Amino acid sequence: MSNIAVLGSGAWGTAIALTLHRRGGHLVSLWSHSEAEARQINEAGENVLFLPGFPLPAEIAVTADTAAVAEAEIAVSVIPSGFLRPTLTRLRPHLHSGQIVVSATKGVENNTYLRMTEVIAETLGESGLALPIGALSGPSFALEVAQGQPTAVTIAFNDPAIAARVQQDFSSETLRLYTSTDVIGVELGGALKNVIAIAAGVAAGVGLGHNSAAALMTRGIAEITRLAVACGGRRETLAGLSGVGDLVLTCTGSLSRNRTVGQALGQGYKLSAVLEGLGGKVAEGVLTTRAALGLARRHGIEMPITEQMELILNEGKDPREAIKALMLRPGKDEH
Repeated sequence: MSNIAVLGSGAWGTAIALTLHRRGGHLVSLWSHSEAEARQINEAGENVLFLPGFPLPAEIAVTADTAAVAEAEIAVSVIPSGFLRPTLTRLRPHLHSGQIVVSATKGVENNTYLRMTEVIAETLGESGLALPIGALSGPSFALEVAQGQPTAVTIAFNDPAIAARVQQDFSSETLRLYTSTDVIGVELGGALKNVIAIAAGVAAGVGLGHNSAAALMTRGIAEITRLAVACGGRRETLAGLSGVGDLVLTCTGSLSRNRTVGQALGQGYKLSAVLEGLGGKVAEGVLTTRAALGLARRHGIEMPITEQMELILNEGKDPREAIKALMLRPGKDEH
């Protein structure tokens, strides 16, 4: 039995807590950044705001007490990328040696261009704390995980023994984990596919068909792989669950927030209105696009789809003009 604290009570955090409880054999807590949100979940018996329709068993302790993380052997961070650093600064006094941290957030920090495990390591390191930090990623809509639909993801740690420990603790008849030592590749695959999902949504929004979607996904995984390898990731990782697997899901699935954002932009809606319509939920690709470009420029990597998404998101470029710009780029050899 392990004591596991899930940090972040959004849809994904709630789904992880539910699947861990359903597996059995663990003490599971769900930490919320807000007293009001934790109280609302406890009173309703479910996460009405982010994952309605799924009763939370009384055995899952829902709390906003920062001290609650001190008891955990494994802390699963599902905190949105834009709030990760300040939130961990709040939690840091209660974390201690002997704990394991699993990052399940798919993003890249703006300005620093750090992956989520790097943000965690840097934040904890400010108080001299060095914990094993890994990444959980793969094709996993929160709703379907909460429903108990079979899902396969990757867990990556530099130390394969720790990856195997988390694999054993998290695996169940509905959640299958594959281990990896390629933390970089797993994280960047999960983060960067959100940008391509926005592009796939844009294409759908302007009325393009299956040919266009297939081209975007294929060229999208090519530019994701270029950047991941330049950062130290492994090419084969991007051909796996946390690369192609997650990309296909997020580019084609109707539950994808990033695809939904892109589709609305393609239909002519303004970004501010689209984000407001998410009702507090986060589409990580919106923030990741600019950070991904910054990281790509640092490594001298060309990312044409990401560049056009940045122009649509932050410069108001007409989506049809962006697609035209991609099609009229100089001819290239495929590899």
